[in-house]
Amino acid sequence: MQLDTKYFGRIAYDPADVVTFPSGLFGFSGETAFLLLPFAGSEGNMLCLQSVQTPGLAFIAMNPFSLKPDYAPVLSPEALELMEVQRSEDLCYYVMCVVRDPVGASTLNLRCPVVIHPELHRGMQVILDDTSYGMRHRLDSLSCGEVM
Repeated sequence: MQLDTKYFGRIAYDPADVVTFPSGLFGFSGETAFLLLPFAGSEGNMLCLQSVQTPGLAFIAMNPFSLKPDYAPVLSPEALELMEVQRSEDLCYYVMCVVRDPVGASTLNLRCPVVIHPELHRGMQVILDDTSYGMRHRLDSLSCGEVM
């Protein structure tokens, strides 16, 4: 299939690669189908969460473990049940990024990760109970290596 995207122009994609978000994302409950597209040169650490339904809608997502190696999200029992897993570690996590100029002023939402079950191609966005994770961590405040 073909899709016009926000950052990559027109791409071909396999419908099997679509990640379904039954409840959508926060503020976008009607957007339930996304592709996770890596940006070139990011080694899979910076991705585009591209809506399949609305070509102009895309979010920048990052691998939180490449930025904060001690990141340890724990999902509620209800979220684990919805995702059909026993342990939080059985899922993939991405955090939303608001890109700013300069790049170091960009912020990451570590409190509300996007969680994906890789085998089921199903995802959800959650709010972690751990209040040590904020919604606006500055990129330049995290001790990490090169991410782009």
